[in-house]
Amino acid sequence: MKDRSRSPHPSGLVSRRDFIAQSAAAAAGFSIVPRHVLGGAGHVPPSDKVNLAFIGVGAQGLRVMIRFLREKDVQGVAVCDVAKTGDQYPQWDDHEFCKSVRNLLGVNSGWEWLSPEQPLQLSHSLKVTSGVAGREPAQQIVNALYATHQRSGQYHGCAAYTDFRELLEKEHDVDAVVVCTTDNLHAAVSAAAMRKGKHVFCQKPLTHTIYEARRVAEIARETGVATQIAVANQASEATRELCEWIWAGAIGPVRQVVNWSSRPFWPQGLERPKDSEQVPEGLDWDLWLGPAPERPFNRAYLPFVWRGWGDFGCGALGDMGSYSFDTIFRVLKLEAPVSVEASTTDRYDETYPLASLIHFDFGPRGDMPPVKFTWYDGGLKPPRPDELEPDRPFKIPEEEEDEGLLFVGDGGKILCGFNGSHPRLIPQSRMDAYKQPPKTLPRSPGNEREWLDACKGGKVKPGGNFEFEGMVTETLLLGNVAARTGQRFTWDRPNMKANNSDFAQNYIRPERRKGWEI
Repeated sequence: MKDRSRSPHPSGLVSRRDFIAQSAAAAAGFSIVPRHVLGGAGHVPPSDKVNLAFIGVGAQGLRVMIRFLREKDVQGVAVCDVAKTGDQYPQWDDHEFCKSVRNLLGVNSGWEWLSPEQPLQLSHSLKVTSGVAGREPAQQIVNALYATHQRSGQYHGCAAYTDFRELLEKEHDVDAVVVCTTDNLHAAVSAAAMRKGKHVFCQKPLTHTIYEARRVAEIARETGVATQIAVANQASEATRELCEWIWAGAIGPVRQVVNWSSRPFWPQGLERPKDSEQVPEGLDWDLWLGPAPERPFNRAYLPFVWRGWGDFGCGALGDMGSYSFDTIFRVLKLEAPVSVEASTTDRYDETYPLASLIHFDFGPRGDMPPVKFTWYDGGLKPPRPDELEPDRPFKIPEEEEDEGLLFVGDGGKILCGFNGSHPRLIPQSRMDAYKQPPKTLPRSPGNEREWLDACKGGKVKPGGNFEFEGMVTETLLLGNVAARTGQRFTWDRPNMKANNSDFAQNYIRPERRKGWEI
């Protein structure tokens, strides 16, 4: 349901449709066009703005929305979330939400209510403070931002919706959507938006299941809209350096990669709660479930902790692997894996294991040899490389978490931050003597900027587009299939089939609730 109607032209803003009509009228005869249409120094005319709708404005959705609102050529026109408001969203810094909004608005006071700072124990090892998020707070932030641009200091142009389908049906001026829902809704929202001709920016992982990844990539190809996933390292200097170093033979042919994460920071290794609790006021529980099977409400599922539940999230691998897999795929020009297997702590029907060790085998590609790729999570780490100096920690000093990525070639090793950041040959003497190759790859203006430029008609396809990321997402989700089944299988990508494992097929294309087909 829509919370508040939005006038067709709030506070004097001109819609793209009316701007085109005005331009046509001007061509027929002389007319005076106001400055807010023509633009000028520091002003972006409405015709050059991208009208964005933000679907999913919980904690991470709020962060992403604020980041986009800082862009001068963005106009936020609608927000959507199944939760009206809530005060149990995790903040990663003291007063994070409050400070972010003040910074956006250019004010030094107010908005304290966004950061009540109540303690939240997300897991046995992670304690944070609470913040307020949801569609009503998000709507107030957007309206407050544009009110600073109005002489009256008032603006009520941002619409708020509970159901993304109603938003897509009614908000005709929306050019593009930003999807920050739970993982199991990424595909449904993205597919519906693309079929409406909307450009889509989606949180990682791209989808919740392998079948969804395949379909979303197909729909992106069919519709031709601009798509991008929220994996900023694909646009980074470090990823380009790694490609240039390894392609130039810095460590010879790469035959092994190891990647380790300190996640999960949320509960896993649990059975489904038996108790039914009262659904909080303002939460549409049925919509929150999306394509997942029905079940009674319980706070064990949300917010944030949904990542550990198999029906809603993708565990540590889906959360963090989206970053590192993207880098590894680009650097090593990977295609679909040949086989996958996993070793884990105890397995549960409803949640991911507490810790996993997952092996992927990739075949040769062009002049590149086969690669063995091993993923570690839950505190597990690979053996320390012999090349690393005894007094040097087995991590990149600039990285906060005890995580990393190691490329192993016939002629040396490169140690990086988890997603490929700060790459260095080891030992340090090798790095000191290394003469870096020329910068041959085009550099990026940034992950969000790539997408916004494409939304506005730019000819450069965003690097994290759904067609590329579909393959990456299929692969990392295969790791989850192996972890949950405990079976080794070979992968027949053309037929989307895990050979020698009928059980795995239940996770590759699980049943969806009626009405949630894609």
